[in-house]
Amino acid sequence: MRRPVAFVAALALFAEAVGVVLVNGILATVVENQDMSLAGLESGAMSGGTWVMGGVSGLCLLLCGLVLLLTGVRDRAPGRLGRIALVVCAVAHGVLGALAVGLLGWIAFAFLMTVLGLIVLTLVVYGPEGDRPVGVEPSAARGSADGGSADGTGPGAPAAV
Repeated sequence: MRRPVAFVAALALFAEAVGVVLVNGILATVVENQDMSLAGLESGAMSGGTWVMGGVSGLCLLLCGLVLLLTGVRDRAPGRLGRIALVVCAVAHGVLGALAVGLLGWIAFAFLMTVLGLIVLTLVVYGPEGDRPVGVEPSAARGSADGGSADGTGPGAPAAV
């Protein structure tokens, strides 16, 4: 179940990255065509800022999607920086979801919360406990890592007094 969740989350983030860049491109074009200023700020500056924001947001979403894709392909938990990026992405989706309810409606909220759920589910299933092999008890995995066995005997076991 771990791999499909990571793949679906990656696809959702890739689609969202394309959508964010397209929406920001449309907004930049509309602002440029208005030829108005907002508190003395020229429309060209606002348009440029919108393009930059769309590009940076799209790159961040692509980065997080790539982390999820690599997680699914390797079937291993992401590294520390990958986890940090995914947690930041999840928090951003939570905040944007709260704002989307009032501004865009329930469909946008549902999409953002679905992506948030996929990211969190991926982080949970690939957590510290998710890294051990399937069917191996935690004590057996710990005992075999240091050379000892699960019953506390072997080279890694403490010496009897």
